Amino acid sequence: QVQLMESGGGSVQAGGSLRLSCAASGFTYRRACMGWFRQAPGKEREGVAGVDADSDTIYSGSVKGRFTLSRDNNQNILYLRKNSLKPEDTAMHYCAATIDSLYWCSATTLQSTSYNGWGQGTQVTVSS
Repeated sequence: QVQLMESGGGSVQAGGSLRLSCAASGFTYRRACMGWFRQAPGKEREGVAGVDADSDTIYSGSVKGRFTLSRDNNQNILYLRKNSLKPEDTAMHYCAATIDSLYWCSATTLQSTSYNGWGQGTQVTVSS
């Protein structure tokens, strides 16, 4: 049973910080590409950060320098540290994975169609 369980969301004031976590199980996590996406009401889903099996990372321009993505291959947990939060960071955040990948995922991507496993989401709300 594939599971991606996000946690760590909440309500914070502008300038604050959060760390999102995604606990993964039911697939070969260590060779998978992982990513964080977000979607605000009335807007398209946006790729925030991605990491491949080599731990190479990619970030969207709107979060680069503020967010840090990392993966724990011992505990199968994906993290996203979010610093200097802004009201425009308010969105539902989703963890995604290339589940059951036949090959070592060695190319980062922020394209949602590249991922076939999705969590239920965790809400991040940033107030002014």
